[in-house]
Amino acid sequence: MNRFTLPRDLYHGTGALEALKSLKGKRAMVVVGGGSMKRFGFLDKVVDYLKEAGMEVELFENVEPDPSVETVMRGADAMLKFQPDWIVAMGGGSPIDAAKAMWIKYEYPDCTFEDMCKVFGIPELRKKAHFCAIPSTSGTATEVTAFSIITDYSKGVKYPIADFEITPDVAIVDPALAETMPQKLVAHTGMDAMTHAIEAYVSTANCDYTDPLALHAIEMIQADLVESYNGDMAKRAAMHNAQCLAGMAFSNALLGIVHSMAHKTGAAFADYGAHIIHGAANAMYLPKVIAFNAKDETAAKRYAAIADRMNLGGNTTEEKVQLLIAYLRKMNDDLKIPHCIKNYGADSYPTEQGFVPEEVFLERLPEIAKNAIGDACTGSNPRQPSQEEMEKLLKCCYYDTEVDF
Repeated sequence: MNRFTLPRDLYHGTGALEALKSLKGKRAMVVVGGGSMKRFGFLDKVVDYLKEAGMEVELFENVEPDPSVETVMRGADAMLKFQPDWIVAMGGGSPIDAAKAMWIKYEYPDCTFEDMCKVFGIPELRKKAHFCAIPSTSGTATEVTAFSIITDYSKGVKYPIADFEITPDVAIVDPALAETMPQKLVAHTGMDAMTHAIEAYVSTANCDYTDPLALHAIEMIQADLVESYNGDMAKRAAMHNAQCLAGMAFSNALLGIVHSMAHKTGAAFADYGAHIIHGAANAMYLPKVIAFNAKDETAAKRYAAIADRMNLGGNTTEEKVQLLIAYLRKMNDDLKIPHCIKNYGADSYPTEQGFVPEEVFLERLPEIAKNAIGDACTGSNPRQPSQEEMEKLLKCCYYDTEVDF
């Protein structure tokens, strides 16, 4: 038996934010990130709509990018004091992911972070509060997923929390919020969405319910991402929908080792002054992982089906896979995303010498590979890598060399 879970209600389109006026409750805690939602007036709108719904509102602000365990615990403490019956998370993936983890701790104060990380092991929620997610970026799709990514900075590791219990009750996908994204964020979140859709389609947990969502998301991203990046706001609105469809697919079909590797490399070199931004990591690793997974016959046929849907040409499965890889590399070029860690600058743009020194990468490689194999996303990858294969694959992602194993 399989399961397909989405939010109870999904409001989308221009003006969807007004759906907050229909929520029923007494107190709402609004969790937000930096200042962009306040600067553009969306935070005030959210507070006003919630007050119009008859709720007392309290803010938990300044959730950092790549939210920490410490932020999660502080937010849960604030919730325990305020006792909200609605948690409204607004912004990019970071505040929404953080709020999901806060929600678990709020409902179960004795739950540790280690308990949260047990895959599909979270007890029943909604005894204290329901959850509404409002994304301002077009990539993570955390507004419709059963996932949250939290960083343990003491270990330099990002941990995925995975359980259908943390799927939001309400998602509000209003394109007006996505118009505020800076260009670099459009690129990174867009390639995160593309990776979600492709990994969901080839995942061992794919099914008839997830495949149409994944394929249509891929078609939309192909049609809309680059022009959205170049400032077309109609395409920006379309991408906000496309990333949500990709999220619906991967939340139920799960992901693969592109994400495992991105999770475990993202904060692994923070002591050298930067993170490898999640969407950029996915964009760099995706072509390499496709080449690795395509050694599996079933996965190769699925990648070829994606290439066919994208009208990339090719006569054989192998040709179609190569054309898909070439297309994604060209898309990275169009979006100014590097092809490998060696050329990944601290500002995320391509550079001759990136911020991760070669000797540091090689020294940390065995531990990163071990952590990637143990990541929650690895189990549904179509080809299970050994420690040696994962190390070789990560080297390909560092040097931009061919995957021939």
